[in-house]
Amino acid sequence: MVTLLTYAGDVPADAPVLRTGGLPLVPGGFAWPDCSECDGPMMFHAHLPVDEGVVSVFMCQNEPGLCEEWDPAAGGNRAYLFPRDAPLRAANPPEEGETLLTVVNGLRPTEVPQPEYPDALEAWTEGGNDRRDALGQLAGTPFWLQGDEHPDCPGCARPMDFAAMLEPGRDYQSGMNFGGDGWGYVFTCAACVRASFLWQC
Repeated sequence: MVTLLTYAGDVPADAPVLRTGGLPLVPGGFAWPDCSECDGPMMFHAHLPVDEGVVSVFMCQNEPGLCEEWDPAAGGNRAYLFPRDAPLRAANPPEEGETLLTVVNGLRPTEVPQPEYPDALEAWTEGGNDRRDALGQLAGTPFWLQGDEHPDCPGCARPMDFAAMLEPGRDYQSGMNFGGDGWGYVFTCAACVRASFLWQC
């Protein structure tokens, strides 16, 4: 079984639901992350309530392609795992830099009885659905575009759990820059309350 993330329409910027774009929901004291390579503020990409908590994904888009935003440890992206019971509020983005996507897309978990993501995509589109509305995968087993780059937790050094895969978006306005037709991969470690992000194309 593969759980696709499918387009669920426009949602409010601060909706506490699966979505790309909008505003991050963060605990008190949160500081908007800066890219460790260009020092500019990162762009918020996704709010993902998952079993382990709530993941917020950020990636540098100040100088696309110059900062290593595809690497989980190079400092060009950042993912946070917040406990589900933590009080969260909408963060205020910095006034300068590329910090927000222009469109907010809600995401709906859609189960498809297939073994891998490409098979699920094919079955779902053959059912009359628009391929553009398939926007990723929730949990399960990742399907890698390149080789397996499963990250280890920087806290405990154990392999992290796959939380989600994100496709770039439905269109140019809502798209995330994963090197063109790439996919973004989100991982968590519940024990260390950490998240990690990378992309491949």
